[in-house]
Amino acid sequence: MSLSLLESSVLVQQGAEARIYKGTLHPNQPQIILKHRFKKQYRHPTLDNGLTKSRVVMEARALMRCLRNGVSVPGIRMVDPIDGLLGVELIDGPSVRTVLGGGADGDIEEDEEETAETDEVAGSEWDDFLSKNQLTPEAIMKLIGQEIAKMHAVDIIHGDLTTSNMMLRKSPGTDEMEVVLIDFGLSYQSALVEDKAVDLYVLERAFASTHPESEPLFATVLDSYAEGSGKAWPGIKRRLDDVRLRGRKRSMVG
Repeated sequence: MSLSLLESSVLVQQGAEARIYKGTLHPNQPQIILKHRFKKQYRHPTLDNGLTKSRVVMEARALMRCLRNGVSVPGIRMVDPIDGLLGVELIDGPSVRTVLGGGADGDIEEDEEETAETDEVAGSEWDDFLSKNQLTPEAIMKLIGQEIAKMHAVDIIHGDLTTSNMMLRKSPGTDEMEVVLIDFGLSYQSALVEDKAVDLYVLERAFASTHPESEPLFATVLDSYAEGSGKAWPGIKRRLDDVRLRGRKRSMVG
């Protein structure tokens, strides 16, 4: 059974819907990421099995569609909808959230003084990372916009665009850095302008909450996205403005 793979794997993240492990398919092979959608006791077993299979298949299909169309996403290593298991390539690099100073993904709350000291050390480390790879925050924003535009061009909606779900690594076979989009657990296929605009709005709100000092950089993401989207951009831009307006109204109402 595929679930036996988890026995020799290391749990790295616990979520409400899934557990994330690092492991291998066979001894002496490179590590991969294993995402296990575990059984939910509060759901009827038949419903739970159906939803689990559906979500695993949808995530795998979204990744495959992206891979076939040149979007930078992890490669698929194994799929088992019955056991709710998806194995994907392990991306060797930091998240955009970490590099931009949003803290490590899944941070545990610490003492304020200790956190400040840790942040100072981490900030220096990631400044060195940017310098070593000839990267700037603006360059990262452009890479983000490019990948989202390519993803939307093939009608894949991510559903959870945050800087935690974007990794930085050197493009295979080159010295150039690339942004890799990860965690397609809420993704789906849609050609609707509304869905693409909402996808962008989710990322905009993530910038506002996680990187308040970097929020102006989001304009660079949109400029890059617009360039990559071509003729589709004006319609998406108008709908994004509508989505923002609705979001502000909800905030005012509370």
